[in-house]
Amino acid sequence: MLQVSNIAENKDAYIQALKKRKFDAEEVFDKVLSLDEKRKSTQAKLDETLSSSNKLSKEIGLLFKNGEHQKANLLKEKTGKLKEDSKILSEELNTAVEELQKLLYTIPNIPHESVPEGTSDADNEEVFREGEVPELAEGSLPHWELAKKYDIIDFELGNKITGAGFPVYKGRGARMQRALITWFLDKATEAGYTEFQVPLMVNEASGFGTGQLPDKEGQMYHVTNDDLYLIPTAEVPITNMFRDNLMLEKDFPVKCTGYTPCFRREAGSYGAHVRGLNRLHQFDKVEIVRLERAEKSYEALDEMLEHVKNLLRELKLPYRILRLCGGDLTFTSALTYDFEVFSTAQDRWLEISSVSNFETYQANRLKLRYKDTEGNKQLAHTLNGSALALPRVLAGILENYQTGNGIKVPEVLVPYCGFDTID
Repeated sequence: MLQVSNIAENKDAYIQALKKRKFDAEEVFDKVLSLDEKRKSTQAKLDETLSSSNKLSKEIGLLFKNGEHQKANLLKEKTGKLKEDSKILSEELNTAVEELQKLLYTIPNIPHESVPEGTSDADNEEVFREGEVPELAEGSLPHWELAKKYDIIDFELGNKITGAGFPVYKGRGARMQRALITWFLDKATEAGYTEFQVPLMVNEASGFGTGQLPDKEGQMYHVTNDDLYLIPTAEVPITNMFRDNLMLEKDFPVKCTGYTPCFRREAGSYGAHVRGLNRLHQFDKVEIVRLERAEKSYEALDEMLEHVKNLLRELKLPYRILRLCGGDLTFTSALTYDFEVFSTAQDRWLEISSVSNFETYQANRLKLRYKDTEGNKQLAHTLNGSALALPRVLAGILENYQTGNGIKVPEVLVPYCGFDTID
């Protein structure tokens, strides 16, 4: 959520920056500033009314103490009027604050100056590519056919139990899934991230805190009787652990990691590009989350990018990095890099990670602040990244490591799997 003071100070620059998102901010900014003026003037009137009421109450107390009951009763009539006025002003103030908050929730984050122009993923900018694409033998299979051939993932059984987008991993498929999760967590903790095991459901305040609500409400599974939401990513509960916190500058950096299943209702359209593991309603992911001071957050973002690069290097999967354009940037992000692994059997790139800096946007919603060395309160910067999302990583491994005699296991995973081939 943008800060009103920043909107007032940078109105024209913000309007121009938000054009990258195809978001026309001029009218909504005018409404924000108008509501904020109303809030401030109402607050001033309320403060004045309460001050007058308190002053009169003290005078009345003295008059009663001195036996001047008639004068005291006359003043009590005035305090009754002031109390009624303060009640009305309090209601007006609450309404103004609520309307302002709702309006601010509709405004996306200001994109970083490096975010390219564009309207869709076709306009994203490739900034890095690494790894050799293997040449597969004739007759090589996509991962959903490999899964059936080697009996390691059962999509039909998942459909029977729950529905499309909920696969069942079996035997060595389940073992490799567990191996990937453990290896990702081990690599994160080696890099200085503290591991957390967090709830898989969050309350409404947590959804608003990280920006899933109200923007992505239709994509989240809602447990209506309890008003709880199944998490779309571990980012939500991990970041919300620090909601309403006042930290100290010496507490930074804060580095967290966690594995969770993730749940997303919108699985997209039908077709080969969403077959198998390409797009799911439930999937596993290891997340890394960082809290930083403003001047360190982009250095932290670079470190997170290197962490994900190293995972893919060790898995020996060909990948590329895209800087998302304004039209493809998520609502809360200032700058996002997507990692994509090349699926040789499908001859296409598959997104396997997003690494983002939200600057102060989430922290303002979360009321996540810290005291700097001079004692001033500042909003922290929040960042997160997938390190990694499992389904498409597994798809890439199955397809790129297939041979005529089975599927080889990446060398780094062999100690975790306990086998070196799926056959």
